[in-house]
Order: sequence, then C-alpha cells, then structure tokens
Amino acid sequence: MSMIFAIFLPIILAVFIPLLYKKAKRIHTGWFVLIAPLLLVVLYAMYIPSVMDGKTFSEEMPWIPSLDISFVSYIDGLSLLFSLLITGIGSLVVLYSIFYLDKDKENLGNFYVYLLMFMTAMLGVVQSDHLIGLYFFWELTSISSFLLIGYWYTRDRSRFGALKSMMITVFGGLMMLGGFLLLGIMGETFSIRELISQAATIAEHDLFVWALVLILLGAFTKSAQFPFYVWLPDAMEAPTPVSAYLHSATMVKAGLYLVARLTPIFALSEVWVWLVTGVGILTLFWGSFFAVKQTDLKAILAFSTVSQLGLIMSLLGIGSIAYHVTGDLVTTYTFATFAAIFHLLNHATFKGSLFMIAGIVDHETGTRDIRKLGGLMSLMPISFTIAMIGSLSMAGIPLFNGFLSKEMFLDATLSLQHVGLYSMDTWWILIPVVAWIASVFTFVYSLYFVLHTFRGKHTPELLPKKAHEAPIGMLISPGILATLVIVIFFIPNFFGNTFIKPAVAAIQPSTYALPSDVGFKIKAWHGFDSPALYMTLGIFLVGYLLYRTLPKWSVAYSKMPAKVTLNGVYDWLMMLSESGANQVSSLYMKGSIRSYLIYIFGAIIILLASTMWIKDAFVISFDNLAPIKFFEVLLSLLIIIGTLTILITKSRLTAIIALGAVGYTVALFFIIFKAPDLALTQLVIETVSVALFLGAFYHLPKLNKHEKGKEDRKFRLTNFLIALGVGIMVTLIAISAHSQKLVPSISEYYKKTVYSEAGGGNIVNVILVDYRGFDTLFEISVLTIASLGIIAMITLRLAKKKGERKVENK
Repeated sequence: MSMIFAIFLPIILAVFIPLLYKKAKRIHTGWFVLIAPLLLVVLYAMYIPSVMDGKTFSEEMPWIPSLDISFVSYIDGLSLLFSLLITGIGSLVVLYSIFYLDKDKENLGNFYVYLLMFMTAMLGVVQSDHLIGLYFFWELTSISSFLLIGYWYTRDRSRFGALKSMMITVFGGLMMLGGFLLLGIMGETFSIRELISQAATIAEHDLFVWALVLILLGAFTKSAQFPFYVWLPDAMEAPTPVSAYLHSATMVKAGLYLVARLTPIFALSEVWVWLVTGVGILTLFWGSFFAVKQTDLKAILAFSTVSQLGLIMSLLGIGSIAYHVTGDLVTTYTFATFAAIFHLLNHATFKGSLFMIAGIVDHETGTRDIRKLGGLMSLMPISFTIAMIGSLSMAGIPLFNGFLSKEMFLDATLSLQHVGLYSMDTWWILIPVVAWIASVFTFVYSLYFVLHTFRGKHTPELLPKKAHEAPIGMLISPGILATLVIVIFFIPNFFGNTFIKPAVAAIQPSTYALPSDVGFKIKAWHGFDSPALYMTLGIFLVGYLLYRTLPKWSVAYSKMPAKVTLNGVYDWLMMLSESGANQVSSLYMKGSIRSYLIYIFGAIIILLASTMWIKDAFVISFDNLAPIKFFEVLLSLLIIIGTLTILITKSRLTAIIALGAVGYTVALFFIIFKAPDLALTQLVIETVSVALFLGAFYHLPKLNKHEKGKEDRKFRLTNFLIALGVGIMVTLIAISAHSQKLVPSISEYYKKTVYSEAGGGNIVNVILVDYRGFDTLFEISVLTIASLGIIAMITLRLAKKKGERKVENK
C-alpha cells in the first residue's frame, strides 16, 4: 500500500460512513470504522524490522507544483512510533466506542467521520517531511478536534470547550506557520531533512531565534504547556472515547512530536534549551499541583495529562543539551531523550486506560463527580483492577511501566549538575527540586483518583444510576492497555530496542547513525548508590502523608480567587475582544445602506488617491489612442443624460426606465467594441433587472425620502462629493493604467496560448473557463448556495403558512 494513500485511508473511508450509518442501522457503525486503523497497524508494523536496522522510507505526491509544495510521507523511527500509537490506540478507542456510544441514541455518522478525519490529520503531521504539508495537517487536527470536542453540540460546555481549544491551538498554529516560513527563507527549502542538514548554517541567521520562538508557540499550545494548557480541561466535555484518543495518545502529543522532530535544527540555540526545559518543568509542577484540586474524574486526568506532557517536554529540553557538549556528556544527555520517548509510550498506555475507566464509571453510575463516588471496588472489580494498574503506573510505583520512566526522569534532572553551560551551575538545582515536588503531587492525585472512586463508603443515593460492572466489550480496550503497562515493565528492553532506540536515533542523528548505536538499557534496579532511589522513597513517603491528610490541606485551593487564574484571564480577554468589537462596530453600523456605501467609497477614494500620490502614479498620455467615432460620442451622451435623469427625476418609473436605458447603452458599447458575448450578457442582466424593478414597483420606498432643508442639502452634498471623488479616481486610474506599462500586457500571453494551451478560440470564454476556472467555479458555488438559501426560506415560509392553516381549520 502506498504510504501517502495510507495517510488518507481513514478520511477516504469517512466519505462512506454517512451512507453506512443510514443503510446499516442494525450494525454499529464502529465495526466498519475499525477496519481502517487495524489495517494501518498491520501496515506500519511491517516497517518495524527495517526501521530497527536504520532504514527510512519516503514517498512524494505533488500538491502545488508551481510553489514546490508536495505531500511527502517520511517514515523513520520517530514517525513510525507515532504512527503506531495513532493507529494502535485508535483501534482500541474505536472498539471501546462501539460499546460506549449507543447506536440508537447517538449520531454515529458524524462522530466517526470526525474521528477518521482526525486520524488522517495526525498521521499527516507525524509523517510529513514538508513543513507546509505538516502545517496543513496540523490545522486539520485543530478543525477535527473542534468537531469532536463539540460533538454534543447541544451542551453549552461542549461548545465552549470546542471553541476554546480552537482559539488557542489555531493561534499557536498561525504562529508556527510564521516560524515555518522563516525557516523556509533561511534554508531556501521546506524539507525538514534538508533543513537538518543545514542546521549549523541556519543557526547563524538573524531570523533563527524568531523562527524558534514562533514554532515553540505552536508546539506549546498544541501540547497544553503553561500557560496555554487552559483549553485541555474544558475539552473533557467531549465523549470519553475522544478524550482517551485526543488527550492521551495523539493530539496533545503533536507538540511533543514537533519539538522532537525539530530538535536537530534548533537544539544548537540555548534559547531552545531554556524554553523547552523551563516551560516543561513549570507545566509539570502546575498540572500536578492543580490535579489534586479537581472533583471530576476526567478533570483530574486532564490536569494529570498537562503534568505528564510537561514532564516529557522537559526531558526533550534536557536531551537537547547533548548538542552543546562533548565526550561522555553527550551520552548523559541523550539519555534524557531516550527517557522522554519511553515515557511518551508509557503515558499512552496508562493514561488511555484511565480515561476509558473514567468513562466506564460515568457510563455505569451516571456521574464523574468523585465526591459522590466511592465503594465501587466490590461492584466493579474488573474496572477497579484496571484503574489500580493505570493509577499506580502513573504514580511511578514498581511493577508498572511508569516507574521505569519516572526513575529515568529523575536521573535526567540530576544530570544537569554536570552541564556547566548557560549558568546551569547556578540554576540546575531548581529543576530536580521542582521535579521532585511535582512527582509528590503526581503520587497524591494518582491515589486520589483510584481510591476515592473505588474504596471507601458506597453512597448509592447520590448516584443517578445503580452502579454495576461494565459489559465485557467496554473493558477489552482498557484491559489491553493495562496489560501492556505490566508487560512493558517486565520486558522493557524489547520495547526499547524495537521502538525507542529508532526514535532516539531520528532525534539525535548527529550522535547515532543507527538505532543499534543507542546503547541504553532499561532496568528497574540501579543500586543503593542511586540518588533517584532515595528521591523515589521520599516521593512515596511524603506523597502518602499528603494523601492521608488531604482534607486538612486541600482547603488551601479554595483560597485562590478564580478571577486571577489563567482561565479567568482567558475569559477576560475573550469578553474584552467581544465588547471592544461591539463598541467599534456600533460606531459605523447604523443600519443604513447609504451610510455603508459612503464608508466603502470614501475608503476607496482615500486609499487609492494616497497610493497613487505616494507612488507618483498619475500619468496622462494621449499616445496610441484610437480615434473617437460619432456613435461613441452619441452613446456617451446618452449614458450621461440617462444618469442625470436618474438623479433629478421625481418619478420612480422614470428613474427605472432611465436606469435601463443606461444599461442598454453600455450593451451597445460592447457591440461597437466587438464583444457580442458581453453585450448579450449585459442585455440579459438589464432586462431581468428592469423587470424585477417593475415587478417590485409597488413596494419600493418613496423617491424623495428626506425633507427639504439643511439635512437634505447636507445629504446631497455628501453624495455628490463621494460620487465625484469615485468618478475622478476611477478615471485617473484608467488613464494612468493606459498611459504607462510597468509590465508587459498579459493579453499577449492569452493571444499566444488561448488555442494551443486551452484549445479555445474565444479569448474571453477561455479566460473565464480555463485561466480563471477556479474563480468562475467559486462564483457559481456562491450563487448555488444563495439559491439554496432562498429555496429553503421560501419552503419554510410555505410550510409555516400551511401549519397555520391547519391550526385555523382545527
């Protein structure tokens, strides 16, 4: 199967989903959808042996050849790992959704179309070698996630969460596009591989830091880093399958992927090291601290996701130090990159299972409010087991994969004492301290999530539904992920050699030529002389004490005013922008079409006159003018007389006839200038226009609306000045355009190519159909949409009248 076709396979299948949803209602639509991710998992798994040997694969499909823009699919260790996560977790999410979403109550046609669209977008992001293609898929993830988060669009919170995620991630995407364009300017290419080969040269460019900051804005907003994380908790209003997919394994990992992919380009800058590491550590602490405050199961997991994403981001930042050191220190800091990718894999397994368990609890009890839950262990033993495995892994307890990568994280932060760069010898101590404190809160919210839900006293009177275990079909997906949590702990190096090392070699190509050169081994025991061991013991001890005393100190959260939170800042900015826009628009939106025309024409006069004055573009030349014939003078006089008649007549009928005369006279001009097709079009338009005016004659307003006086004179004077200004400007532009030829006329190109290239004889028709084909297509589309809107309004009005008659008859 073609690599590019594999990317677009989900969205191609999405085209048929509405038909399958309507025609096969007895079968859950998810069973049809499940085919695509399962097929892709098998396809990408076939690349594993070759990628482990250091091979890469590439395929290109032209998109906009004139701008040298193509869809380029590139598979190496990093993109393959993400592709397997996207399709593997995607398969489990689709299977889970089959049992979670009721086929008789939910609009599954829309849901799976959005989900498949998102899958294509994510595959495109992680496999694109062309920056513009990557940006295209990046924004497609924002659009599809907006639709998925707002799937239950009748709920206010769903619409709010969808809009919030769209506003923040699209803002970051636009900033990122600016960074991509700067990279393209510096390297004269948009190929990521070619830019990596020029990294040393690009780093010396004046635009380098600007591109770095803009691209990191895109990565930080997508991966919910501080302070942009505020959209992620509100996105939990989406159905649980969406949360499990977007916010544990895919969308929020896109920013991490971007940082990892572009590390070989930007890691040479200390700004990159400080921003990626610093923002990651701050996000880790912030998310873990506020996760304990939450009372909604999915909100706890949302803030924990923010925290875990910060952990991975900080590791990528520490790993980039490898580009600044030599000798054994290179291995010391590439170890952080290894830990980052390993934790990224672990996080997808335990967090995906926990999101699914949160959905099961909600599905089977009717609530996610942890204050109403408790004592579910005996009623939902399988769910409790899976939740315990995922929570203990997230807490970093042995026998679960999260323990391994958490230990590696602590070791990586401690390694900063050896760096000796960029004042790290002064500030390095803060990073392991903050990491340790954040890990303590991670331990607390992990226990809080599972024990407050499944242990304690059961209060059935507070639950909307009688609690019971979920059906087996809903437990398969989280069960598989929980099994992986344990399997990875016991055979970590199998996954390390298969997935992690090829990804690290892709991120650190200057250090490792082949994945086999990455010499790290994952082990659970590092000996008693390991500082990370004692940090872990401290985390367990302090974390357990804080959990046991949670009711006593958690009241501190209530002392924080809501208005000074980042959510409060976001809400204030949105309200400010909305009220500001309303105030500005109220200055000129008066409800008068005449006023709007004055604004438009006045702006045209000012802008065009200023431009022509600044550019010294007023040129008048009478050379090469065709002789003026008698009929042309006569027709010009007719147009002038008709126009003046419209202005001075007091009869509406006379004005309509004069307006038609002006239009028909213009059609005669077209005939004289040998443009019969334009003349025919003009005649048809004028005939229809006059007929419509006459048909609506009775309903037209009075001609002399204003009373005689100062207001009338002022009104007429304003109209006169605007009309005179527009007329003079158009005339001067026409004369200047004829009088000077800054570039050769395009008419010669049309004359030479109209027959040979377009196969037509009529230049005007060929221009409309071929050279301006898209323009004409869009015009037709606009007219079609307008026609459909008119038909819909007429149909609704007729239906309303019909309903009123039925009521009267009754």
